[in-house]
Amino acid sequence: MRHGVAGRKLNRTASHRKAMFANMAASLILHEQIVTTLPKAKEIRPIVEKLVTLGKRGDLHARRQAISQIRDVAVVAKLFDAIAIRYATRNGGYLRIMKAGYRHGDNAAMAVVEFVERDIDAKGAGDKLRVEAEAAAAEAA
Repeated sequence: MRHGVAGRKLNRTASHRKAMFANMAASLILHEQIVTTLPKAKEIRPIVEKLVTLGKRGDLHARRQAISQIRDVAVVAKLFDAIAIRYATRNGGYLRIMKAGYRHGDNAAMAVVEFVERDIDAKGAGDKLRVEAEAAAAEAA
């Protein structure tokens, strides 16, 4: 019997799950929308919502707790400077999970995870800047 055992194992070791959720949380905060499988989406929601709550607290201890979980200082800076301010008056419910059909290869249920009042221009903005910088460097050379 598995009474009181919370969370899905997702066929991964504990360290793999921890790293995967850290990467997914960083990507979600950076791009404000990601596409993943439905079980992973349901597992990432409480993690990111707690991170947004840490961002709303805004003190140094909360920032260090977020850095220890996400492991990316630039993403934590965006979390505390942009996202936490956006949701300052909202009491929870920062994320939306929408079912997105089934994946072609293995028929896995897919989902879109996004912030409720997301910045539409944030998705892919870092990639666009990187491609423009590479093009400028190639042009200069």
